[in-house]
Amino acid sequence: MPRSSARSRRDETRGALLLVTHDRYFLDRVTGRILEIDRNIVQAFDGNYAYYLEKKEEQELSRAAEGQKREMLIRRELAWLRRGAKARTRKSKARIDRAESLMAQPKEAARAELDISVTTRRIGKKILELRDIAKAYDGRTLINNFSYTVKPADRIGIIGPNGAGKTTLLEIITGRIQPDSGSLETGQTVSFGYYDQENRALNDEQRVIDYIREVAEQIETADGSYITAGQMLEKFLFPGAAQYAPIAKLSGGERRRLYLLRVLMNSPNVLILDEPTNDLDIQTMVTLEDYLDNFGGCLIVVSHDRYFLDRTVEHIFRFEAGGAIREYPGNYAAFLEAHQREERAANALTNEIETAERAVKKERAASASAPVKRKLSFKEQRELEKLEARIEEAEQRQSEIETELAANSSDAHLVHQLFTERETLARELARALDRWAELAELA
Repeated sequence: MPRSSARSRRDETRGALLLVTHDRYFLDRVTGRILEIDRNIVQAFDGNYAYYLEKKEEQELSRAAEGQKREMLIRRELAWLRRGAKARTRKSKARIDRAESLMAQPKEAARAELDISVTTRRIGKKILELRDIAKAYDGRTLINNFSYTVKPADRIGIIGPNGAGKTTLLEIITGRIQPDSGSLETGQTVSFGYYDQENRALNDEQRVIDYIREVAEQIETADGSYITAGQMLEKFLFPGAAQYAPIAKLSGGERRRLYLLRVLMNSPNVLILDEPTNDLDIQTMVTLEDYLDNFGGCLIVVSHDRYFLDRTVEHIFRFEAGGAIREYPGNYAAFLEAHQREERAANALTNEIETAERAVKKERAASASAPVKRKLSFKEQRELEKLEARIEEAEQRQSEIETELAANSSDAHLVHQLFTERETLARELARALDRWAELAELA
């Protein structure tokens, strides 16, 4: 939704709106107050998400400064006590009481932060080649002759309406289902990490620690050191007690975080994420985005989270009608700009055609009311014949362009050329129809 539209709707709404969401763009555009639950305390921030981030940062800096000041006071008082204070004097006793009071104050627990520190396997030059992939269910085409060669540094975002076939494409890439036609070739060094929507690998009766130990007892971190499965779980915000609980006891967000750890522990070099931001809290999403900034492999993401796509991908593949998949260079913001330009051009073309049709109708009406009609000259007769041939050729070329657009949706350069040709052809056709109608009336 455009920013101005979202804000105008918010301004027009007279009632109260209470929502829970991890969509940061949505929070920033429609909310005027943020409620945060942090360390069992609810805090209110009177502003949108950007305002909340600013004030939260100020708050954390203030807490850190206060904590540092308190630690310095405690160290100073302890040093004084160790030097041998004369406890019998009134002044000394007051200072001892102050030192004891400082040390007795409960120390605020630091906010636990997720730490994604896993290795990535080496990746070769050949990753994945899809040739004319097609898939249909119950007579409905989801993917129609899709071809693409995945490159080692690709960071691809896949978008489209629910049920369009996005997950189906991921299932074909990972070999979980087979295409109806076409072929798929995977490089020898490829190691998939597939984070699906259903958390299929989770067993509710299994303990958290055992689920991770199935992968490894010792895990290599990004710096080359090794830690235990329990230590890795602590990095993913599962303290000791939680590690021995059954998976069934975990919340939705905890299950997704545990599943993410399992996927990343296998050190994939082709990471496939299907709606990764569902049920993950914002803190985890931010940490995941930071990890993906330095991820050395290939990334393929299906998501409706515009912020996440803007942060992590460099190409957008959009599912369109009839199973066509079209590529747009850039992140989601770049796709949105390109799509809006196309819509404006299409609307302008429609308006131009409608204007031409109205002009033709007006001329026909005027010609019908005219008392005398002159005959066509020989030159005008020849022009009319050439116009008819030109119109027929232009309409045929329009049909060819539509076919070529569907067949070459992955070639961004060719798609741009075809789109430009289609616009030029439409303008020429409108002018030809205009002149043809004029001459046809005379004939």
